[in-house]
Amino acid sequence: MYYLDYAATTPAPRAVAEVMAAVLTEDFGNPSSQYPLGLAAKKRTEADRAAIAAALGCKAEQLYFTSCGTEGDNWAIRAALWQNRRVGKHIVTTAVEHSAVIETMKALKTEGYDVTFLKPDSEGRVTAAQVAEALREDTALVSVMLVNNETGVRFPMEEIAALLKGRPALLHTDAVQGFLKVPFTAASLGADYITISGHKLGGPKGIGALYVGGKAQKPHPLLHGGGQERGLRPGTEPTAQIAGFAAAVSLWTKDLEARRAHLEEIKTYARKQLGKIEGLVFIGGADAPHILSLSLPGYPSQNIVNDLGAKGICVSAGSACHQGKLSHVLTAMSLPKRTAAGVIRVSFGPDTTTEAIDALAEALEEHRRTRFPML
Repeated sequence: MYYLDYAATTPAPRAVAEVMAAVLTEDFGNPSSQYPLGLAAKKRTEADRAAIAAALGCKAEQLYFTSCGTEGDNWAIRAALWQNRRVGKHIVTTAVEHSAVIETMKALKTEGYDVTFLKPDSEGRVTAAQVAEALREDTALVSVMLVNNETGVRFPMEEIAALLKGRPALLHTDAVQGFLKVPFTAASLGADYITISGHKLGGPKGIGALYVGGKAQKPHPLLHGGGQERGLRPGTEPTAQIAGFAAAVSLWTKDLEARRAHLEEIKTYARKQLGKIEGLVFIGGADAPHILSLSLPGYPSQNIVNDLGAKGICVSAGSACHQGKLSHVLTAMSLPKRTAAGVIRVSFGPDTTTEAIDALAEALEEHRRTRFPML
């Protein structure tokens, strides 16, 4: 099998699984318990928090664990609006955000919020100038992702953060696809809320984290219950998932530059090999080293995914087809219909080989030669 869908999820290295197994079977105490087993679990969880915070470039007390990126996005958005409830009910975001943000914005519109969705250009880019133009006196929140999950475009978060200095509007960024893949720290980015997730890095599913800093005050809870996460995110801490997240981050940070260089080399090789296929076009800016979006215009993406899957090659339908509809990202980019219908997303990880890229190129060429394009 050739796995080329690392932007969807990643395999956990054996070292990560072994750390999690030890926590599940040996160091399994409840961190809220006051006997030694529970106190040891609490100590370990706080050490794991500190390790992840160090990789993000923030203080441990600025990091709150969540169940996933989606929860982190929802929490950040709701917390920012609660803090700025007297500023106004205007929000600025982009039309190409992850569904966790897009769907939250749709829900907020039904609650009386006014949401400005910034439209990208044909490469999927949104500029800081567009954000500046959209800002109003009653803007309470700006939410712009760091790296787009379909196109790999990196957004100018530093410039956007600079725009908001001296303004009450808070800044949130979904950095799930960018964390450790592209260079940044919490300080250099300048966002008040940063969402990250474990399973995009070789960690387990079911664990993420939310950074709260900058102008953000103590966040309003999204959930209510016990006193975990300093009283802000109740529920018994998922100690094994947290340990796995920290272990995965540790593996990345030990050879961070080498991993990033490998991703860039694989992407460069992929562009070279796939670019030889007649009619194939690349989609978006693809700034991030691990995401490459491409299209065989006229060849439906789901058919391509099915054919490749039968050959043991795993990629995503970049159009994220649902009942024949294109993804909101490709729709916002206003791509030609035949191009948008044929988009697939290829994404790489530390273990991706040139052999996998060669297999992909061969399979795509065979699909182009043997399948009929739609009219």
